[in-house]
Order: sequence, then C-alpha cells, then structure tokens
Amino acid sequence: MAIMTRDFNSVDLSDPKAAALAVKRKALEMGADVVGIGNIERWANAPLQMDPKQIMPECKSIIGMVFRVERGSLRGIEEGTFFSNYSAMGYGGLTYLYMPMTVINLSKFIEDQGYEAIPMGHQSDWRAISNNGELKANFSRPARPGQARPDIMIHLRVAAYLCGLGEIGFSKMFLSPQFGPRCRVGIVLTDVELEPDPIYDGPQLCNRCMACVKACPGACFDPEKTIKVNLAGHEVEWADIDITKCAITFSGTKYTGVVQEDPYLRGNPNDTVPGEWSPFRHKPVNLYQSGQAVCGARGCTRACMISLESRGVLQNTFKEKFRRRPVWSVDWNTPDENVTDLKFTEEKKNEAD
Repeated sequence: MAIMTRDFNSVDLSDPKAAALAVKRKALEMGADVVGIGNIERWANAPLQMDPKQIMPECKSIIGMVFRVERGSLRGIEEGTFFSNYSAMGYGGLTYLYMPMTVINLSKFIEDQGYEAIPMGHQSDWRAISNNGELKANFSRPARPGQARPDIMIHLRVAAYLCGLGEIGFSKMFLSPQFGPRCRVGIVLTDVELEPDPIYDGPQLCNRCMACVKACPGACFDPEKTIKVNLAGHEVEWADIDITKCAITFSGTKYTGVVQEDPYLRGNPNDTVPGEWSPFRHKPVNLYQSGQAVCGARGCTRACMISLESRGVLQNTFKEKFRRRPVWSVDWNTPDENVTDLKFTEEKKNEAD
C-alpha cells in the first residue's frame, strides 16, 4: 500500500474573489466562528513595531477570525461558584490551543496551494513593546537597519477591525455583531491576494453606555481620557484603560499599602488582600500559562454583553437573559461562618451517594 499525503495545488487561488471565498469556507470548516479579510493597504500607517509588513514584506492580505467565548463559560463566575472554567475554556484554552490549531491548519491549506501564510493565534510574549506600548529597554535590537525591533506586535483588535469583523468598543474590547465582547481574535498573514471585506458599517454596537466603566471592580477606566486613532480612514476612539491596574484587578488583587501577614499574592508585593470580587483567600495558580481571570471580565465583557443583549443588537441570541440573580460580592472583613461545615466526612459522603 502506498503512502498517503495531502493534495498540493488542488485549489486555484489566483482569482482574488474565488480565493477569498475558498479561504473563508476553510476557516469556518476548521473552527472559526466568523472570518473576514483586509488588504495590506489598510495597514499603510501602522507604527513600525505593529506593521505586518515587518514580518512579511510581500504580504497582500490578512485574514481575521473571531472565536467566540462561550456565554456558558462565564456562568460559573456570574454565580460565584466555578471560576476556573472561564480562565481555562474561555481564555487559555481558546488562546493557546483552539485558535492556534485553526490558524495553523488554515495556513497549511494556503501553503498547499503554493502561497506563504503565517499563523497567529496570539501575540508572542517576546514582543519588544510593553502592554503600555513603550519599547522595552535593552530588550532587543533591529536585525537590519531600518527594521523594527523583534518581536513586533500586530494589534489583534485593530486587525479584526480592519478585516471588517466589527467595532472596537469604548472598553477597548473588540465587539463583533455576533457575540459582542465575547471574542478572541486570530489572524493569518499571506502573500495571496484575497478580495477584502468592507470595514464594518452595520448596526452600532458600542453606544457609550458606560456599563463597562461602572461595573469594572478596579475602576480601570477613566471616561474622560481616551485614545483616538485613524484606521484606514476611519476615526476610532476607546478608553485609555489603565493596563497596570487592570492586570491587578484581573487576578482579584487589591493593594492596601499595609504589609499583610498572609498576603493574597504569594511573595512580593506583600500588601495585597483579596478584592471583594474574588472569593479566594489567595490568588489561584495560573491556567494555560496566564489564565487567571478571577474578575471574570466583570465590566469589559459581562456588563457590556448584558447591555448589548438588552438592546437586541447581537446575532447570537439566547432564550434566557444572562443575569438572573443579584451581583455578588465577598465581605472579607467578616469571618467565614461555615468553616466547621466544610469537612467532607465519610458519613456525609455516604449521605450524598
């Protein structure tokens, strides 16, 4: 019996319109929920450290894909009972497993036809700019004169916008008309010319309701301070979120300025306590390298999603509303009255059985 291999050069991608259709169908078949295409000209004014042409000078098209965060993966945090599912399934699993497999396989499909493709399921931790957009001191040097410093960072939310997949909300979260803020974004850079999709011009998604600002447990948004950029001729504005404060809030941490005998974060800093949005006495271990979303995106995702669903502007609709009970909070200044009841004895186990 002869060996078997993939078919090469079996799909003609020479016509941009037909090629775009073939690529989109393949992306959906491989697991993307939504797919759109932007031509490289839309990145003409990209900063050097965010310019796709710094990776692939011959790049002609960027394929953007939305991967939904399941509404159900937020349910346990909404109820205050099951937190790891969102970090694992709605965050880490999507980012580090599911998206990479999809963009890798889509890239293989394109390369099977004789064109080059670069899969990007998430940004590299090796990037030369910080979360605040500043070059890291003494981190890397350009390999050639005039080039960006490695690694460059393609802004995935901007890429999704330039591929026509939706809006960037006031919270800086990407909003798709299908899922609102329940999105992760993956992209593929390629030298095949694909017919681009128009920039999103559908029903308005973000109406500046400020639900994200009001619900953020760390007050990470300053509604008076925004960032404005021009993306392919479109003026886009979002809140200048305090990234440092967000990272703290994200993990359920609150700083006190007072040294704690048993801090929330192990080691330094030692003045941390759990915020009222965390039910854990100490920060849980990371999942999938960085998943530690104890806050459960309370403002930027959950409050935003609730607002969008109440307005009826999302395509992925549900039979029941998301928030069905009052918002919970933990009072860490009072003793845990049920500690003596927590031991799961053999007698209780038998009763449970």
